[in-house]
Order: sequence, then structure tokens, then C-alpha cells
Amino acid sequence: MGGDVGLIARETFVSSVVIAPAERYIVDVRFDSSGRVAFLNHVQGVDRYRGVFFDETDTLGIVTVGPRSASTPTPATAAFDRLRENASVSRDIERYRSRFAAPPDYTLQLTLDTAQTLPFELWQTLRNEVWPGTPVEWTGTMPMMDWLATSRQLRWVLRDSATHRENGNVAWRFHTGDVVRIRLMNDAHILHPMQHPIHLHGQRFLVVAVDGRPMRHLFWKDTALVPAGSTVDLLVEMMNPGTWMLHCHIAEHMESGMQMMFDVVP
Repeated sequence: MGGDVGLIARETFVSSVVIAPAERYIVDVRFDSSGRVAFLNHVQGVDRYRGVFFDETDTLGIVTVGPRSASTPTPATAAFDRLRENASVSRDIERYRSRFAAPPDYTLQLTLDTAQTLPFELWQTLRNEVWPGTPVEWTGTMPMMDWLATSRQLRWVLRDSATHRENGNVAWRFHTGDVVRIRLMNDAHILHPMQHPIHLHGQRFLVVAVDGRPMRHLFWKDTALVPAGSTVDLLVEMMNPGTWMLHCHIAEHMESGMQMMFDVVP
């Protein structure tokens, strides 16, 4: 039904929701029978050492459904089957449609710099992997190896493709009311490819394209998940003056460098 900053223009039925750190989603759920229903986080992991994928499921909670929930039709259950269109959201988004196919104003490459002093155990593990460079999108089998390296030995990077400035040295300046298309390109040709939830403070944006394909379902957001090897295009409305942060919302990525500031002036 909606997400980070508001409702979706046209509702849609889904069987699951992919949600990253800092993202929020609004969902309307119909329970067709009484009982206890598990609220699950179900992801696909990768064992790069053995060369296999595996399922990992965690129970986040239990929903208890009372016996009267599906006994007789009610206006609420009847309304559930009708996907609604939010005209006010559509009108708001329509004002920006002329920019949906525009080239990017700015491009950020999401990448990783590694020093030559990575821990010996980590180098040995990476050297013996069956699938070197396979993205760790959700979960892995070697958390102890991941914990060996620190920000003294690797640095997650936001790199401005035009100026080649990185992280805190990126200098972007906008005016309130500017509408800016920002392309996020997640480099998969690195030592440890991962997806990144990129969060903008103080502003709202539309995800207008992923890997060059226009998005069908539009709603205002402040966080976008960028899978390894993917390109995500944001159309950002610079609406709040001030000095704001753009960063990866995986805490260890942000703390090891993946953050920058930008100014919005009246």
C-alpha cells in the first residue's frame, strides 16, 4: 500500500516484501483462517567456499488470528479484493514524469577499496573460494571471516563518477525545488560484492528505473536498495534546506567510509 514517505500510486498484490535497513513498507494483510501464523524472514544465502546456495529462514514473530476473522464477509474483507488507486499520489508524481527518461545529473559508484594488509586468514579463505566474487546479498557462511577485517584495512566508497571524489570529499550543492536524477551503480567486480541500502536525509525521491527498466509501481521513498551489479535511478526532489547526509544504511559500511554530505540552499 505504501512505503517510506507515503502511499503507492496504485496498490498491488504481493506474496512477500524485500525490505532493507531504513526502509519502511505499509501492507494490508488478509488472514483467511484462524490460528497462529509465523512472520518470517526468508532469504537465500550463498556458501562461496563450497559453491552452493542455501535457504535461511528466521521467525520474526507470531500473529494470532481469532476464529471470527473469516467467518462471514464484511465490508473490510470485500474491500481487500479491490486494488485502490490513490489519485492525489498519482497527480503529485505526474508532475515529474517528464524527467523519468532524462539522463542522470549525477552518478555515484558504490565500490570497495581494500589495502594489501588484509588479515592472512581472510586472504586464505578468499583464495580458496569456489565462487570468488559471488555477491553476498543476504547471508553467508563465514561471519567470522567478515569480522576479521576493520576500517583500517578496507573502505566502502561512494565515488562521484564526474569528479572522482569519494565519500566526504564529494561536494554537491542544490537549491530548494531542484529535481535531480541520481544514478547509483553498485560495482560487482570487487573483493566482496554486497547490496547497499542508500538513504538520503531530509529529501524524498522516486525510484524511476532499475537496470534501465522503468518502474511500474511508484511511491515516494528516502531509501533505495541497490543489489550488487545493479543500477538504480533516483529522481530526488530537493525540498528541505540544510546540510544533509547520503549514506549506506548498513552500519559497518557507513562507519568505514560510505557516507557523504550535500547542501540544499534556499
